[in-house]
Amino acid sequence: MNKFSLNFLQKSRYLTDRFFFRTYAVSSEDLEKIRKFKEDRKKKVEDPYRTFNILRDDFGRFKKGQFRTPTPKVPTYSEYVVVGGGIMGSSIAYSLKNRAPDSFEVMVIERDPKYTRASTTLSVGGIRQQYSLEENIKLSMYSADFLRNVKQHLSVLDDDPPDIQFQPQGYLFLATEAGVEQMLKNHKLQTELGAKVELMRPRHMKETFPWMNTDDIALGSYVGFENEGWFDPWALLSAFKRKAISLGTTYVHGEVIGFEIEDKSHVKGEDAKPLFRSNYLYMKDELGDIHCVEFGFLIIAGGAYSSDVARLLMIGNGPGLLSTSIPVEPRKRYVYVFNCVTGPGINMPLIVDPNGVYVRREGLGGKYICGRSPAPNEEPDTSNLEVDYNFFESHVWPTLAKRIPMFECIKVSSAWAGFYDYNSFDQNAILGPHPYYENVFFATGFSGHGIQMAPAVGRAMMELLIDKCYVTIDLSRFHLDRVYEEKPLFEQHIV
Repeated sequence: MNKFSLNFLQKSRYLTDRFFFRTYAVSSEDLEKIRKFKEDRKKKVEDPYRTFNILRDDFGRFKKGQFRTPTPKVPTYSEYVVVGGGIMGSSIAYSLKNRAPDSFEVMVIERDPKYTRASTTLSVGGIRQQYSLEENIKLSMYSADFLRNVKQHLSVLDDDPPDIQFQPQGYLFLATEAGVEQMLKNHKLQTELGAKVELMRPRHMKETFPWMNTDDIALGSYVGFENEGWFDPWALLSAFKRKAISLGTTYVHGEVIGFEIEDKSHVKGEDAKPLFRSNYLYMKDELGDIHCVEFGFLIIAGGAYSSDVARLLMIGNGPGLLSTSIPVEPRKRYVYVFNCVTGPGINMPLIVDPNGVYVRREGLGGKYICGRSPAPNEEPDTSNLEVDYNFFESHVWPTLAKRIPMFECIKVSSAWAGFYDYNSFDQNAILGPHPYYENVFFATGFSGHGIQMAPAVGRAMMELLIDKCYVTIDLSRFHLDRVYEEKPLFEQHIV
């Protein structure tokens, strides 16, 4: 590693020992391992007996009847390397290999292969098309169609077809008088794009959902027909991963800890652009061993920690275009579970109150889940996944009791917390290439909407990488350029 890269890696350290699950970072120990790895590799290349040693090893295998070169634990090269094996990374890997299974290598690097703390598996697994941005509506409509045909898309020979347990009960957004105008605008756009969304007046809602209090509600937006509901996040992730592997994707258990950054600043002329380039990454496997992987294209789909991976490429720490960070960070969200045997049954949609509190049933045994995104001044500590039960008592339960009176006497039976890959710039996806590194792409910042958009985003990223343009849905407004130009794209229905 050259002096510039060493200095950069040293400056990129993060003091995160108190985190239960630390950010992507480089410790002094990792830095020393990288140095030793490079030193050992250089000795092997310069060894005058290298050819003899290779032949000796080959003959040794032949004598044992092993006529194939052993497959390395971690491949040394892959045309496409995806950092992050959650729903987004797995969808991208699937889409790439599904397009051309034998044309290139795809590697996915995931540091938590059991997904015990992944945003995907800790989500509530909802999908909706009720958005105010055209791109988000189209993404969810495409994904809904994909999920309807998930057995056709993700079945693997000799395995049982995937069952994601889709519940098509829809979403019901509620609006007071203050929110009617925005709801009408959203409805107009949604229906123009083909979404089957129905506007409901309070009287109609009361007839359809007699257990709900609509006294302060002026209008509702409801999809009870198709394309909205919820599903099992783990089942969908497993199906994507299994199918991607069957098509030839290599999944590697490890953590990216650095990049080999080539400094071309001393070269004059047009060929020197960009000045800094990277086609090599260093990763640490589950045993702590270091591996170097050469890549053609890097796709950063690291969820809430995507910006940490980007910093290892000087994004946020470098000059010029590299001085701007990826505005993605972890934000903790709580999901509460409660029981109410007399509560609404199968006709209950996922209800979103005007203040952001949501609730839906979980199965048919009187169990429900609920939550609410905290206000900016209420953001909880992200150093752990502990649940604040007082937040339910003060910010969630009063709304539930008012909206559905039979929930007045409920008690929380369990709860969990998970992280959003929160885009602090405008809470919408960051997709596409970095404006400086031509071979570095992003799929992150979905702010809680990633799981429902993953099938469509996977296809979009495949098109961008292979066709060099969007074919199905134009997502160019979600590129990182808008951050540099300070042109946010705000969504009016954040849940």
